[in-house]
Amino acid sequence: MSRRNLVVIGVSTGGPLTLKALFREIPPLDAAFLIVLHITPQMDYRIAQGLATVASMPVSLAEDGEFLRSGNIYLAPGGFHLQLDGNQRVALCEGARVNYVQPAVDVTMLSLTRQLGGGTLIGIVLTGMGKDGAEGIRHVKQIGGITMAQDQHSSTIYGMPKAAAMTGAVDYVLPPNKIAAKLAELLAPLN
Repeated sequence: MSRRNLVVIGVSTGGPLTLKALFREIPPLDAAFLIVLHITPQMDYRIAQGLATVASMPVSLAEDGEFLRSGNIYLAPGGFHLQLDGNQRVALCEGARVNYVQPAVDVTMLSLTRQLGGGTLIGIVLTGMGKDGAEGIRHVKQIGGITMAQDQHSSTIYGMPKAAAMTGAVDYVLPPNKIAAKLAELLAPLN
């Protein structure tokens, strides 16, 4: 069984610009990147396209039943919650909003399980209103993952990262460029 590395990023208000700033700095890494951004179905494709213009890895909307592949960036589509089966297979589900949003980061992060056979699991909460991601970050930490939150100075709205940091379960509080550097340090380059 190969080591599978997974990075789950939760973000809301100010997200598209912050994601561009982050992924502009990230080299191709041996991990699947899953972004849960609070967006409507009308906006998701456009945001994925915008991110693809700056990212060093391919960007696509996550599809139901799809297996995440290393060296790819996936954006959770608007109007669905996204859960991961065995940390690798996408399950899109409708259902009530969680933390007033859909997709909700908490739903995705709480579906994660301890990485079997090694592999690094990283949970990140970036700029946004409210507290979505706080429960998720606590869960990622409990199952042995590494956790990060955006710092207040670089956040458009310091709601979500602050709520995550207040759980006491965040390993690193950093601006996007430092998050990118930390990811490059923790994950191997894509060969």
